[in-house]
Amino acid sequence: MAQHVFNLNAHWPGGRNDSGTIETQNLQTKISIPPEMDGPGIGTNPDEMLLGAAATCYIITLAAMMERSKIEKIDLKMTSEGYVDVTNGVIIYQKIIHRPVVTIKHDPSKDISTLLQKLATKAEHSCMISRALKGNVEVEAILTIKNG
Repeated sequence: MAQHVFNLNAHWPGGRNDSGTIETQNLQTKISIPPEMDGPGIGTNPDEMLLGAAATCYIITLAAMMERSKIEKIDLKMTSEGYVDVTNGVIIYQKIIHRPVVTIKHDPSKDISTLLQKLATKAEHSCMISRALKGNVEVEAILTIKNG
């Protein structure tokens, strides 16, 4: 098994309420503390980036599992929510909920619906980011199936 190394360059020239930048091979953005945590809200923030990493990994994993299972989809969309608790100055990323919506070509049979539900759960357990968060952040998937 080959090891993959991903690189990120970060620059933070100021203090707590300033902003900085991050840059990877395919991402360049400003960063700061979000306004919900009394920051300036410039660019993105660690909370959004963690949610983005979890959502991206999950939706790609689910799409790959559907493809391997020969489920023909018209579309796959998703919203995700990240729940962060701040109590007495302690910040805890508590939970992520993914809400994938799969549109398939025909009226979903019970067998397809059952398989899609299993895949939605399996993708959550198989995603590399979900596995990295396990034991620290609860991750849940709530699937909706539509027919096209």
